[in-house]
Amino acid sequence: MDSTGIAQRRTELDRIRARRILKARAWLLSPALLLIFCFLILPLCIIVVYSFLTPGTYGGVVWDFSLESYIQFLFERDFFDDTLAFSPAYLQIYFRSFVQALVTTIVCFLIGFPTAYYIATLPERKKYMWVLLITVPYWINLLIRTIAMLFLIRNEGPLNYALISIGAIDEPIKIAYTNFGVGLGLIYTYLPFMVLPLYAAIERFDFRLVEASYDLYANQWTILRKIILPLVGPGIVAGCLLVFIPSLGSFIAPDLLGGGKKLMIGNLIALQFQGSRNWPFGSAAAVILMTMVLCALMVYIRQQSKSRIPLH
Repeated sequence: MDSTGIAQRRTELDRIRARRILKARAWLLSPALLLIFCFLILPLCIIVVYSFLTPGTYGGVVWDFSLESYIQFLFERDFFDDTLAFSPAYLQIYFRSFVQALVTTIVCFLIGFPTAYYIATLPERKKYMWVLLITVPYWINLLIRTIAMLFLIRNEGPLNYALISIGAIDEPIKIAYTNFGVGLGLIYTYLPFMVLPLYAAIERFDFRLVEASYDLYANQWTILRKIILPLVGPGIVAGCLLVFIPSLGSFIAPDLLGGGKKLMIGNLIALQFQGSRNWPFGSAAAVILMTMVLCALMVYIRQQSKSRIPLH
């Protein structure tokens, strides 16, 4: 066989080997894809379909197409003449949720970045102890931790008692059942979600760049702004997403620390499925939330792709 035939034979064997590798990867990936389809894609499709149906009398849905759930989100229908009037009630709940989630993300970053930086610059033997301390609260159920936070910040709780004992205040500070209390609970709940991605990103950072910057007479603020933050940017983005999105749909903290009076999106959706028995409107509220988050992520991804400098 000449050299051309040998090369063709080798190319054919490479193609067969590549097809086998792809087939093996597909088989290995199939359990994860099946789980994603059954427990993520399929439930989301059901929620989207339910949002366009008619609510049943005692819960559930009636299979009649209707846009009433989306109309109800922005308008209030008059009981007598069936006219529509704009109602901002649900928009206010969404706005409050976005503000709470944004403030939670910012505060978690301001606390989490110095914490992650400190842990990442420790000797190897001490790093693991601090990472363990960060993750210890997650060994306890979220409901128990939130109730413990409620006992801590209530009017008769240890926090107010300590402040009164040292003379800092004359009467208890009302923290529980306020927006501040809800925000405090969200920060306490999701702070580790910010610290751990930042720690992973900072740990991979090459600190020789900082030494070189000092040699070039850069100050600490310049080094932080132009070297450290851009290079650990993926960790910052991951931490912000892991805090912002769960905070947006949080249910337990607003329900317990807000006393059910400071509704957020998660409480609104849960109320429609449990108390009001209006499954289509609850589904529509979930779809609207999901659409907003996906649109924001798409805008961010597009902006990041435009800001990349081409290599050619």
